[in-house]
Amino acid sequence: MNPRLAAAKALAAVLNGKASLNSSLPTQLDKVEDRDRGFTQDLAFGTARWQPRLSALAAKLLQKPFKATDADVEALLLVGLYQLLYTRVPAHAAIGETVGCADKLKKPWAKALLNAVLRNAQRESETIFAELERDPVVRTAHPRWLQKSLKAFWPEQWEAICAANNAHPPMILRVNRRHHTRDAYLGLLTDAGIAATPCVHSRDGIVLEAATDVRSLPGFAEGWISVQDEAAQLAADLLDLAPGQRVLDACCAPGGKTCHILEAEPELAGVVAVDLEAKRLVRVRENLERLKLSAELIAADGRDTQAWWDGKPFQRILLDAPCSATGVIRRHPDIKLTRQPDDIAALALLQGELLDAMWSTLEVGGILLYATCSTLPTENTEVIEAFLARTPGARELDLATAAGIKQPHGRQLLAQEGGHDGFYYAKLIKIAAARG
Repeated sequence: MNPRLAAAKALAAVLNGKASLNSSLPTQLDKVEDRDRGFTQDLAFGTARWQPRLSALAAKLLQKPFKATDADVEALLLVGLYQLLYTRVPAHAAIGETVGCADKLKKPWAKALLNAVLRNAQRESETIFAELERDPVVRTAHPRWLQKSLKAFWPEQWEAICAANNAHPPMILRVNRRHHTRDAYLGLLTDAGIAATPCVHSRDGIVLEAATDVRSLPGFAEGWISVQDEAAQLAADLLDLAPGQRVLDACCAPGGKTCHILEAEPELAGVVAVDLEAKRLVRVRENLERLKLSAELIAADGRDTQAWWDGKPFQRILLDAPCSATGVIRRHPDIKLTRQPDDIAALALLQGELLDAMWSTLEVGGILLYATCSTLPTENTEVIEAFLARTPGARELDLATAAGIKQPHGRQLLAQEGGHDGFYYAKLIKIAAARG
């Protein structure tokens, strides 16, 4: 399959609200030649990353918007515009190959439309953008609701946040301290001719100068390292792990933090890892197996403790709560297309329900670490504030990290170009059991 067509089909499912790129793209990647997989992925992710700008340009060049039934043609046009504006693909190839895909969609009528719009974009995009970029939505390539939310919550940082969201994320490794110190592994990378530097905040983190195939990294198959963002790596040390503790990792998929917990403290009494769907635990199991680690995996709704909890209290709990993922847009740019403003309040409600449920399984004196990959205080400090107000036996603890910005509750990490993702942490200790 033509990589442009594959990318457009994956994006059309996203535009129709039927999928994310994580679910729609793999099926399309299976249909292209191996040599074209990277290009196809770049077309899909790059188009999603710049969709607010590309769609604004398309609206200026189209006489009327597309019908819902023509989301595939719309996606194909956006893929064409992305090639013209953001890649080194020669213009004649970007236009000709994209227009030719209309036949494969069985919509030959779209060929003339695509050809005309793409050629006009080639000639007029600079002039049109000069006018359009007065709108911050176009300038920042963020949907209006999110652009306005970021500006309201982070008036001094919002434009830097948007720029980081639009940048390609660095490849960051987590060194398995059961095998090597970070300095020792940095030496192995130097010997292999791979340029890298230590992370600022994570004791196990390494930033690669350039992304590379994990199979080329020393000891990857043997479990010496994993790929994990620096912000996510902070969780294990913030939990204050110690031998003999029983640990719960709630909402654990894909298992990076589960594995890091086990690497950080080899003498835990055990780790229970819970996630909503069994299929999401497949990746957790694969990560554990590669690293030769073990945990008890349970597919269940964390809120339904009667369905999964054995009644034995945990000394440590990591609640990596479902969230808007607005801190990891650079890794999942289709969030700009799939996330809607009404989602945020619903997610905050879910986060509060999960907190209440997890708290009931924590022993007195135990610690719960609340985490999200959101940059919106509605899901973060406000959730913790509400929880503390309704939970007399809970107290907040300081976080032993200089990462991020101190909030009324917890610390907020904002996405950094060349550095960590956007993330949030708050640390709670249970000083008394619930009354009654």
